[in-house]
Amino acid sequence: MDWNTMTSTCWSNSATLRILGILLLGQLVSFSLALMSITSSLIAQFGVDAPLTQSLFTYASLALVYGSILIYRHQKPLVSWYWYLLLGFADAQGCYLVIKAYQYSSITSVTLLDCWIVPWVIILTWIFIGTRYSLWQLAGGTICVLGLSLVLLSDSVGGGGGGGSNAILGDVLVIVGTVFYAVSNVGEEFCVKKKDRVEVVSMLGVYGFLVTAVEVCILERKTLESVKWSTNIVLAFAGYSVSGFMFYSLAPFVLKLSGSTMFNLSLLTADMWAVIFRVFFYNQKVDWLYFLSFAVVGIGLVIYSTTEKKSVTTSATEDGKNTEYQILDDESTSGI
Repeated sequence: MDWNTMTSTCWSNSATLRILGILLLGQLVSFSLALMSITSSLIAQFGVDAPLTQSLFTYASLALVYGSILIYRHQKPLVSWYWYLLLGFADAQGCYLVIKAYQYSSITSVTLLDCWIVPWVIILTWIFIGTRYSLWQLAGGTICVLGLSLVLLSDSVGGGGGGGSNAILGDVLVIVGTVFYAVSNVGEEFCVKKKDRVEVVSMLGVYGFLVTAVEVCILERKTLESVKWSTNIVLAFAGYSVSGFMFYSLAPFVLKLSGSTMFNLSLLTADMWAVIFRVFFYNQKVDWLYFLSFAVVGIGLVIYSTTEKKSVTTSATEDGKNTEYQILDDESTSGI
């Protein structure tokens, strides 16, 4: 795809509105993730180490709200239960492992290694969904990761990273967690494009709740018994649940309109939203590299999103193997 074609596509009215909509949705999801990170840190500050329990309340809210919608519809499941069980298991494990890694490794290492989800997603969507990426898209994704690296550079220079008590264990937990996250994201992308969005979110809540409840009984029962519950702790858990509900409710829109790669690239700005929160609410000073990083990631997202639709259409017509995916992509532009 040459530069002139990309420019004309970008500035056509319909394409521009679609791109802006995807970018806005992506940042709303990223902001929700930042709120999850902030409330999770508050829970840790109160001396509560219960990442599974945090997710448990989020899954419960999803199952209650979206499950009620399914019951009202009298709708039979469009996907077999064991696929949703796999989806819920993968999502729950990814969440648990990445949060757990903060106990062993530095914030800088966890944030950097968390970017591994992007190549995992690209590989999985290439193999299982048939997505084909242009050089422009890969360049946009690379720019996003490089933009996040500026934040890591600032943290390292400022000494905010920390060494961690067991860096190797923490790094392994993050890498394994990103694999689970990638499986969850790609599976959710396939389901929301081919089936029903409400069903996917509700079943993710149901099976995520069941898997997490079992693990809470095994891994966190003693921790919960020792917690001295207070109003602040309850409010922190409630804040995490609300922000998690927002995250899982908005995520399918981005996955359906743009795919799991764009979804995870958008999430790279979550740390920067958290920085903005600290600046306005805690009056903390941040390095100028944070603002430069936000701009660089934004440029990468624009490059990726402006070349995305054209590259998928081209691959579908050239190799003849992506017909089903292209139909789903067309459907995603017509409505949710």
